[in-house]
Amino acid sequence: MEQKSMDPQDDVPLVFVHRPPSFHFPFKDRLSTHFNLLDPLDSPDSTHFFLGSSVGVDHLDLSDCRRRGIAITNASFAFSEDVADLAVGLLIDVLRGISAADRFVRSGFWAKTGDYPLGFKLGGKRIGIVGLGNIGSQVAKRLEAFGCIISYTSRRKKPPSVPFAYYANIYDLAMNSDVLMVCCALTEETHHIVNKEVMAALGKEGVIINVGRGALIDEKEMVQFLVRGEIGGVGLDVFENEPDVPKELFQLDNAVLSPHSAVVTPECFDALEELILFNLKAFFSHEPLRSLIEFE
Repeated sequence: MEQKSMDPQDDVPLVFVHRPPSFHFPFKDRLSTHFNLLDPLDSPDSTHFFLGSSVGVDHLDLSDCRRRGIAITNASFAFSEDVADLAVGLLIDVLRGISAADRFVRSGFWAKTGDYPLGFKLGGKRIGIVGLGNIGSQVAKRLEAFGCIISYTSRRKKPPSVPFAYYANIYDLAMNSDVLMVCCALTEETHHIVNKEVMAALGKEGVIINVGRGALIDEKEMVQFLVRGEIGGVGLDVFENEPDVPKELFQLDNAVLSPHSAVVTPECFDALEELILFNLKAFFSHEPLRSLIEFE
């Protein structure tokens, strides 16, 4: 007869932890009280090349996961409100020149050269949201309160209860928008979804805000459009080759830059902790999961 193990860890679900080395996992101890965590980064000789991969779903084979019946969740449910706050903050900064005006005052130019140039009003702007998911919906909610006119493009048209105009492609959205708020996931289909044709359609007074992934925008083309004055400004929390940022942007007052920090708040990490714990418990109890990725 096989002897039954007396190790209490044998009855604890095993959870493999896949994280970038830069993520310090502040709630690891709490998870460890419920699950047996297998974290390769706990080993000093861990050299797995994939551990430096991006967060998000762009490094996952979604088609294969769908074929195998593997459920995937992400953190947008936990992060959406704080990311939307920063997206709106970036937009206001670009339109009103808040960061540039701060530099103007601190440098002493106000006293030397007089008043700072006029900014632009947010209310009444036509806002095109690229990806009306958890984050995009929160962005829309905030900008409606400013009196903005909201439209969107997404993988599919939302139900009739969503009151915003829908465009089947980003080019038509850009043609009918003053601002593009880029909030969608990075996939093969959305890589460089904001290309030179889209930027040209947006126009020389148009603004692009990106809180999704850097590679959603053709960054080289975007820099050239800004330098030539062919778009009005950008607010970027993400870049194609982080932490490397195109140096041309450093000289432009109409480019507001943030170091991929939209989710870096205590409230975000508290919500993430609760979401991860909820989903792990639900998974091992065969209960429904939250914040599921929708497959096409």
